Amino acid sequence: MRIFLISLLAIAALASCSEFGRVLKSKDVELKYAKAIQYTDSGECYKALPLLEELMGLCRGTDKAEKVFYYYATAHFCVEDYYLAGYYYKQFTRTYPTSAYAEDCLYHAALCSQRLSPEFSLDQEETRAAINDFQLFLDRYPNSEFRDTCNYLIYKLNSKLERKEFEVCRLYVKTGKYKSGSQSLKDFLKRHPASDFKEEAMFLIIKSNFEFALNSVEAKQAERFEAVQESFSTFAAAFPESGYMREAESFRDRSLRQLEKLKESNSEAGLQ
Repeated sequence: MRIFLISLLAIAALASCSEFGRVLKSKDVELKYAKAIQYTDSGECYKALPLLEELMGLCRGTDKAEKVFYYYATAHFCVEDYYLAGYYYKQFTRTYPTSAYAEDCLYHAALCSQRLSPEFSLDQEETRAAINDFQLFLDRYPNSEFRDTCNYLIYKLNSKLERKEFEVCRLYVKTGKYKSGSQSLKDFLKRHPASDFKEEAMFLIIKSNFEFALNSVEAKQAERFEAVQESFSTFAAAFPESGYMREAESFRDRSLRQLEKLKESNSEAGLQ
């Protein structure tokens, strides 16, 4: 926003004495149209925008309206105003569904959503919207030259959602909510069996199971320490060279010692 305001001030200064200023003040629609296209194509989109905004009204209902609309959306994209660019790209595809520009507009509308997708730690509504927009584009244009790019960006956006989900699971463990942590991690792995976070998730299940067992009432400890053994065996089979192995083995060994103590305690109680 700050850059946008600075640019507007720069435009105001240019308008007072430059060629751009003369074009802006001109009554010649053809001149404004030609310069708006030229400015957009050359990347001088802050100059193009006020001209295109005026032309949107001046050219309504003419044979120039379609191209002006397309360039108006494109100029907003060029200045990184992705909210307005996305809005106008989508409006264009509704207004001119059979246009030669329609495919490009729908693709760029999805790109706008992708650019608005925030860091994984924030709300991911925009990320889900971007995935839907790319999928809509692929459904409508399955053989598009943009197909591979769309699929890659969908993968990256899904990875962000996956990381968001994993961080929630990790937070349960970090804050000592071990039962919830273990269950949420298991659910996470069911939904994302090939996740990049699979190794850490499986290790955190071992840790959660151990801490949960350790803090359980004695009557339930044996079965819960057994769960540590099972989760360790699954982890070790999947990641025998894991960097988490030493710590995982520590949880396994400590759970084994706890099981031995419980057996001894039960034996002594039986003798009495």
